[in-house]
Amino acid sequence: MTDATNEPEWHVVGSLGDIDDEDVMRFDHAGATYAVYNTPQGYFATDGMCTHEGSHLADGFVDGDIIECSMHLGRFHIPTGQVRDAPVTVDLGTYPVKVEGGKIFIGLPRRGSGSGA
Repeated sequence: MTDATNEPEWHVVGSLGDIDDEDVMRFDHAGATYAVYNTPQGYFATDGMCTHEGSHLADGFVDGDIIECSMHLGRFHIPTGQVRDAPVTVDLGTYPVKVEGGKIFIGLPRRGSGSGA
């Protein structure tokens, strides 16, 4: 038996056509902001703000599976949230994404159950 409290809450981000290939869009929910990506490897989601100076990653540049922050050009690996290039030093939180019925969903922690994976 699975513990339903560990299952994420799924929220519609948008439709498949809302994010171009190798692009990113902003998603805000419950006072937090996220970045949702369309990469050659599929759809992914991370925290929305760069961990260096707080610039929104939706303003950045997607190159394959890398997001480059528009402010100081720090880079993160989208699927894992791991830092790839300075000046960033702190990884991003990541969140599950699924596509159903032409819609993109982000899985967010249930209230009171912690933060990103």
